[in-house]
Amino acid sequence: MSWLPLSFGAPMVLWGLLALPVIWWLLRFTPPKPQTEVFPPLKILARVLKREETPQQSPWWLTLLRLLMAALIVMALAEPVFNPREKLPTDGAALAMVIDNDWAAAPDWDKRVATAERLIADAGTTGVPVVLAFTAEKPNAEIGPFDAGAALDRLRATKPRPIPTDRPAVYARVAETLATLPGASVAVLADGLAATGDEAAFDTLLSQNAANVVWAVPDRIAPIGLIGAENEMDGFSLTAIRAAGNPGPGQVIAGAFDDKGRRIADATLTFAPGETTATGTMKVPFELRNDFAAIALDGERHAGAVRVLDDSSKRRRVGLLSQAEADQAQPLLSPLYYIRRALLPFADLVEPQSADLADAIPQLLDQKPAMIVMADVGTIPEQAHVKLVDWVEKGGTLVRFAGSRLAAASAGDDLLPVRLRTGERSLGGALSWTTPQPVTEFPATGPFADLAPPSEVTVSRQVLAEPSADIVDRTWANLADGTPLVTGMRKGKGTVVLFHITPEATWSNLPISGSFVEMLSRIVQLSRNQGSVAAANDQPASALAPYRMIAADGALVPPPADARPLAPHAASAVTLENPPGLYGSEAGVVAHNLLNADSTFTPLEQPQVSAPVTNIQYAFDESHHLKGSLVAAALALMVLDTLAVFWMGGLFSRRPKLRGRAATAAILLVALGALALPLDKARADDAKPDDAISIEAISTTRLAYVITGEPGVDAVSRAGLEGLTRFLIEKTALEPGEPAGVDIAKDELSFYPLIYWPIDPAAPMPTEAAIARVDAYMQQGGTVLFDTRDQFANGIGADSASPATERLRDILSGLNVPPLEPVPSDHVLTKAFYILPEFPGRFNGSPLWVEASLDASNAENRPVRTGDGVSPIMITANDFAGAWAIDSSGNPLLPTVPSDPMQRIYALRGGVNIMMYMLTGNYKSDQVHVPILLERLGQ
Repeated sequence: MSWLPLSFGAPMVLWGLLALPVIWWLLRFTPPKPQTEVFPPLKILARVLKREETPQQSPWWLTLLRLLMAALIVMALAEPVFNPREKLPTDGAALAMVIDNDWAAAPDWDKRVATAERLIADAGTTGVPVVLAFTAEKPNAEIGPFDAGAALDRLRATKPRPIPTDRPAVYARVAETLATLPGASVAVLADGLAATGDEAAFDTLLSQNAANVVWAVPDRIAPIGLIGAENEMDGFSLTAIRAAGNPGPGQVIAGAFDDKGRRIADATLTFAPGETTATGTMKVPFELRNDFAAIALDGERHAGAVRVLDDSSKRRRVGLLSQAEADQAQPLLSPLYYIRRALLPFADLVEPQSADLADAIPQLLDQKPAMIVMADVGTIPEQAHVKLVDWVEKGGTLVRFAGSRLAAASAGDDLLPVRLRTGERSLGGALSWTTPQPVTEFPATGPFADLAPPSEVTVSRQVLAEPSADIVDRTWANLADGTPLVTGMRKGKGTVVLFHITPEATWSNLPISGSFVEMLSRIVQLSRNQGSVAAANDQPASALAPYRMIAADGALVPPPADARPLAPHAASAVTLENPPGLYGSEAGVVAHNLLNADSTFTPLEQPQVSAPVTNIQYAFDESHHLKGSLVAAALALMVLDTLAVFWMGGLFSRRPKLRGRAATAAILLVALGALALPLDKARADDAKPDDAISIEAISTTRLAYVITGEPGVDAVSRAGLEGLTRFLIEKTALEPGEPAGVDIAKDELSFYPLIYWPIDPAAPMPTEAAIARVDAYMQQGGTVLFDTRDQFANGIGADSASPATERLRDILSGLNVPPLEPVPSDHVLTKAFYILPEFPGRFNGSPLWVEASLDASNAENRPVRTGDGVSPIMITANDFAGAWAIDSSGNPLLPTVPSDPMQRIYALRGGVNIMMYMLTGNYKSDQVHVPILLERLGQ
């Protein structure tokens, strides 16, 4: 029954409202007992004349109060719902629900979960089983049937994944399950984007055994994805896409971020009306572009709006090759000397190990260079020539310099931009009528157009190009007499460039000018790396370990447990085993992005099926059940009715002394009943330890950690301190006892020299009293090691601190925190036991913050501190306990990021240094004063 916007779950109960007149009639003739007053002088008359008196009727306001109370009870029993939602068709043998939980579902995942919860709730009311499947999970994931409660638990535990959907495989499994449940209702909660194999997948799922179909897609297909980010000559070129069907213009801002998450460049990409592709360019210096680590679209919180960058988008690798033997005694005459000097500031130079061109060229190509420079290379062996042509046509840039060898062997060479005349041209000299020629203005169509021609450069010798119809278009630099100095042309996706002079200062003084550096820099910017080379020393190039992954919401996170190594040379698809992100190590990474240059966003079309289809929108449940509110209102009226009856009966006016005593007793009973449990608990919790417990606590040094209340965090903290304890026993003379978990609100803290506190934003905020106890502990000589464990927690473009850092700031606001600084290189912590330059944990990159030196300007006195020299506070974000943690067998519990065994060793050594620092204070620093003390004692 529905009276919009109010409906009732049991409307038949409303017939009870017809009983209100009867209740009114009964209440009217059964008023409350009137107040009786005793008047002693008339006591004798009362004995003489006894007459029964009854009030005429109940007061109207009391009758109305009771009628309203009865009406509220009747309406509450009818289960009213404000703003009710329409019941969805979930009847049948079962409810089969297939949900897209891919990257496109991340922005409005909460709405999708709310919609699915309503479907499961409706199925639960009819008692039908639920088949629940997700299209971005493992192929063997369980799909049911479940009961409604188990289906809700599985739904709430599932998160969106940064991978595409796999509808054909998942729909086939659901159809196979429904074969045993004919006549089931099928609900498809899609992301709104079409994918390969959709038509066959929907035909498999919906063509059979579907009594009803519920179809849900977003009301607006709005994601914008980033499919291209190329480091071009004049800037970083970006390409974004959106779904078709949007007739209006659009605009999105892209931001470039370095490896620390700092925003260093912006660009605006504009969609023309009706267009699905937008382009833009970040025009920033080439050197700054080499710092780009990722590019993300503002306001787009999904994995398709983020592109991580590897070496192929950064500093170029340039291969150098020459047939001339270098004279070690005269390096200035080496053909590659000036080329090396010019390219070294902005390129990574690689050279072959072999002098044989047949081996040297394949060796260079194996390094995946962006550009190869060949200095006076004549005839290229046939097998190497084929590989070099293939490399150029796929995007490589080949730069050649002339010389006597090239001039003699240039006929028929297809790796030259122009045909050359045989021999050389000499300008100037005793037997020549010509003079050395200067360089004229650079052509407007070439890459050197905006450079000023070098007035001091002259050319005395060159190789000449044969005249042709396209020689003007291929000329990048001319001499004053019109002959080409530099020519170039496109060959496939690559470029071939020829300098008509030698790279050493024999034919021209160009190689020793600043213009030579600028010209090579422009050519390098035209090139692009052809891939990344695996840089990890301890793993083969065929298996790059996951380094940092892109989450479904676009944030960069540590690798999940199910991520597997990536084969860098294969066109690997984005899957659960290989999610998008960076693979490799700090030495070198390979980018594995979700979208590629061919990706498109095509709206998903509703399939045509014979079963009835109900279209719904993703939305939160806005209905409100009023039963509880009405019952509460009826109880409140009942309390008012009781007080009114007491008042009319004179309870509040007779026997004032008795009334006072009764009220006082009632208040005391309520207060004691409410406080009895807390008082007993406080006495039990705050009981001071006896002497035996205190002696036992101080007899053994124990590491302690703060109990946060989050089981996972506390388990890792304990396992981490157990691992550090075992390492201390193995490597030092210290033998700590079992780690202890402490409740900072009630446990005695002074028993522990160091307390490890993992900061978790989900844990309850400590009370002011607990923070005050920690502050007193620090003031009395104890040290707290705060670990936010969020080195990789920030998303790309995060302008604010992580939730863990925000929680740490809230905690520190109640403490007397001294000025802090990262551990200096000469601090006692760096030499307390091991010599350590840094303090990594499970992550590496965050500094370890300690109390700042009182005299930071005096380097000699820097390690010396006041008192015992121990900082009362340490702060890190590297997750120390995660690196120290071991399981029951003594094996590491969590992987380090990056996956480096030595990082765990350094983390344990850092823990040893921290403990030695805590127990010895400035002992190491005081050793610098020992000679002076001995000298004084000798006097």
